[in-house]
Amino acid sequence: MQKISAIITCYNEAHNIVECIQSLSFADEILVVDSFSTDNTVELAKTQTCTVVQHKYETPSKQKNWIIPQAQHEWILLLDADERITPELQKEIKEILKVPDKDAYWIYRTDHFMGRKMRFSGIQGDKVVRLFLRDKCRYNSNYVHEEIELTPDLKVGFLKNRMLHNTYTTLNAFYEKLNRYADWQAQDYLPKTGHVTFYHLNLKPAFRFFKHYIWGLGILDGFPGYVYAATQSYAVKMRYIKVKQLQKNIP
Repeated sequence: MQKISAIITCYNEAHNIVECIQSLSFADEILVVDSFSTDNTVELAKTQTCTVVQHKYETPSKQKNWIIPQAQHEWILLLDADERITPELQKEIKEILKVPDKDAYWIYRTDHFMGRKMRFSGIQGDKVVRLFLRDKCRYNSNYVHEEIELTPDLKVGFLKNRMLHNTYTTLNAFYEKLNRYADWQAQDYLPKTGHVTFYHLNLKPAFRFFKHYIWGLGILDGFPGYVYAATQSYAVKMRYIKVKQLQKNIP
């Protein structure tokens, strides 16, 4: 197996950081990049076998692109603190890295929301590129939903086993996260959004609810499926409210 560096980016993740680090125990190096947490994330991380560094946060992609070149090993496995590598996925990664034939790999995620495994809700195909070559891959400049730039010369494969993803702690915390993301997404959408209208503020949020709850079969995920669809609809509305606010400040 080729050696691998695992990277975790985090801010105020005391409730997640230890389990995340432990799920990466098979890695040859673990780097935790903290954005100056105000809870005890750093103290907890230092109780584990890893290297902890702190760096001022600007955007998700800039934070990740800053740390990637500092990894010791050619292969990178990058996680957010609310993600976990399962034993089955660990085994698959080890096998892949014996004779890797790609430059990067998509990893599917099993999402949990309000304590429930989400089997539908339009996120059953959720996937991210998180296993990749250090010297060939960098993140795009998106403020939200940043992803590895898949250039035409990059060979990309898929892993079969899924990582675990639990983005939910409490409903209040989740709404705070959505509002924070709406601020960032407004920066992404500002250059490509014209005049914000009834369509943006009402029809697009309604369609997002339909997409997750009806089309994506969120109704089969019970009450968490309804709440997930409703919060995603809210996030779309807030995004365009914030775009409109930014437009007012443009000379």
